[in-house]
Amino acid sequence: MSVDTEGYGARPDQTPLARLLEDSRTLSPAGIERVATGWDRRGTAESFEAAERVALHALESSGKSTRWDQLRNEVLGLTERGQPLVAWRAEHGAVGHKAEGALLAAVLALLAGDDVDRSHSETLRRPMAEALPWLLPGVVEPPPPE
Repeated sequence: MSVDTEGYGARPDQTPLARLLEDSRTLSPAGIERVATGWDRRGTAESFEAAERVALHALESSGKSTRWDQLRNEVLGLTERGQPLVAWRAEHGAVGHKAEGALLAAVLALLAGDDVDRSHSETLRRPMAEALPWLLPGVVEPPPPE
């Protein structure tokens, strides 16, 4: 296992995408709130929508659209459909929806991989990196003091 600066890390055979989905299953309500706050603090809707368009186009061009549909359904199963995880149920509503959007954006960025430029990828991963800093090592700044 490769341990990162937070003291945990991916298993040797674990992809970043698998790690993200696993980590999203263990987020506490406080972690989900952090992600939602990151969603509010990071970037503009225009820059996010542009990054999302670029990533979706990359998936279509590389034949990964079906995998994106599968992953999106898996994420929604964790966060709102059927029997969502307890922490995600606890944060149902605006906070949960923002965090869910951030999780979907991070999944989109990781699935698109190198088919998306660094700037757009970082835009998509940044809100989720508020709770999972390994998504943007050395990039995410600490939250401003309150």
